[in-house]
Amino acid sequence: MTIIDAHNFFQEQKGLGPGAAVQPTASEIKQGFTTITSNPDPLPKLFQPLNIRGLTLKNRAVVSPMCMYSGTDGFANDFHLAHIGQYALRGLGLIIMEATGVVPEGRISPNCLGLWKDEHIEKLAQIVNLAHANKSAIGIQLAHAGRKSSTTALWLIKERGSNADAQNGGWPDNVVGPSAVPYNNGSWTPKELSIGDIKNIQQSFADAAVRANKAGFDVVELHGAHGYLLHEFLSPISNKRTDEYGGSFENRARMVVETARAVRKVWPKEKPLFVRLSITDWVEPSDEIPTGGWTEEESIELAKLLVKEGVDLIDCSTSGSSPKQQIPLSPGYQIPFATAIKKNVPGILSGAVGLITEAKQANDAVEGDKADLVFLGRVLLRNPNFVLDAATQLGVFPQYPHQYERGRNKSTFTFV
Repeated sequence: MTIIDAHNFFQEQKGLGPGAAVQPTASEIKQGFTTITSNPDPLPKLFQPLNIRGLTLKNRAVVSPMCMYSGTDGFANDFHLAHIGQYALRGLGLIIMEATGVVPEGRISPNCLGLWKDEHIEKLAQIVNLAHANKSAIGIQLAHAGRKSSTTALWLIKERGSNADAQNGGWPDNVVGPSAVPYNNGSWTPKELSIGDIKNIQQSFADAAVRANKAGFDVVELHGAHGYLLHEFLSPISNKRTDEYGGSFENRARMVVETARAVRKVWPKEKPLFVRLSITDWVEPSDEIPTGGWTEEESIELAKLLVKEGVDLIDCSTSGSSPKQQIPLSPGYQIPFATAIKKNVPGILSGAVGLITEAKQANDAVEGDKADLVFLGRVLLRNPNFVLDAATQLGVFPQYPHQYERGRNKSTFTFV
């Protein structure tokens, strides 16, 4: 296996890399690259480093994992190299690659990434090396889509429908879940997993984590949100089992806890382990399900179990279990859930995500001790330069990639 090493004299960034706060030089001030003579002390917290186990993040801004639906047979390609590379160049402290199937049938779509075989490692390692050359930490989200697998890439839905059938690369006969309950009337009906199946999937998560380490990733995140398999076990909306993996909170939490334990066992002690959770299902109570679904209170109790298993951070999202969900969308609407985890679960960090689109809003989330990291999603698709722009807006002089230094905004026009 050949792994391309991106570390060389013309490419590796100096110091902490793009997006880190650095003091402007007299020459940079004279040329008009900044109107400040020094950075504020203390720095805005968004630009303060954070240590998690053996990893130091240069700032608190994270690329949230976002599906790109651009792989073949689970393999990453040059699109992913360019896509992830832009965020490393533009100063994100941590980049988490998209939901990556631990088994072929665990992908959301036939076009999603996978890490179920060693052959997937090589291209991922090239992407990791590029991130590291630009001094960004990089993680990967390991996932199993469960009953919401074998679906269609977003831009193909109008042409092919929302479900990917066998003709379009899907696996409708191999969609699985905790119970034989479809997401909605138009979804595939999953096959209920046996205990043996559950153990095999847990082992697949651990095996994928081993491959992630071989590729050089700094962080693994387990996808326990948005109605995918681990979340499906948590929520009584999708979990109707009567064995040790269903019914009580302890039983419904068992799949996530055991999977985290299996991954932590093989994931290096010095490397952080994150879990993304949907903190609430946003479904109203009913006679069938008095709680409505998975709740904030249960998420707090689960986080207390996960910290004992060596999980370092809860990435706090919401929803995805039911088409009946009623989500009160507004700027930063999920930040309070990150705060609830942070305040109620000693020893664990929390990440805020969801409609965080402005520099001050992002900084306030960490400055106000509401969260430890800010996960940015669609705003980065619109503006990959968000972190460098945010620094200027917050009165910080950020390091630029050395290839782009001359592209800084100027207050004085010169030919330099």
